[in-house]
Amino acid sequence: MKLKHDKNQRQSRILRLIKEHSIETQEELVRLLNESDVEVTQATVSRDIMDLGIIKVMTGDGQKRYVLMDRSGEGASGRQLNAFRDSVVSIDVAQNFVIIKTLPGMAPGAAAALDSMHLQDFMGSLAGDDTIFVATHSSDMAEAMRDRLIELSQTDPQMGQRLTKS
Repeated sequence: MKLKHDKNQRQSRILRLIKEHSIETQEELVRLLNESDVEVTQATVSRDIMDLGIIKVMTGDGQKRYVLMDRSGEGASGRQLNAFRDSVVSIDVAQNFVIIKTLPGMAPGAAAALDSMHLQDFMGSLAGDDTIFVATHSSDMAEAMRDRLIELSQTDPQMGQRLTKS
């Protein structure tokens, strides 16, 4: 039997669902709420999304999903992704770190874009003026992250490889 929950209970359930599931549409969220015995309409969910500061972001795997708005007030918007793409010079791996070289002064913005992408295995980043260190749990995860970031940056797949003198 579906129950009408008060606004706080319903919004708490919405937050839990977007943390537990990769939800791409309001209709999908309505379905999940109804399946968990919360009677709700799409219009109510739409208002709750606005009230809670939930936004739709592009994830590292190219999908869109709802997430709670991060501290910057913006998810991985097209503008941030473009800033990341435009600033990357090279990407390399050192143990469990991915090292991203950027144009001078561009590392902080590129790191902010990375932080908002909600990439799998992404522990965090540290940015200087033209270098970003991205921490992962293992060297294998760092290699996979490097490959994904090269794909996201839409740059030469050979980038990041050490040049040898001939």
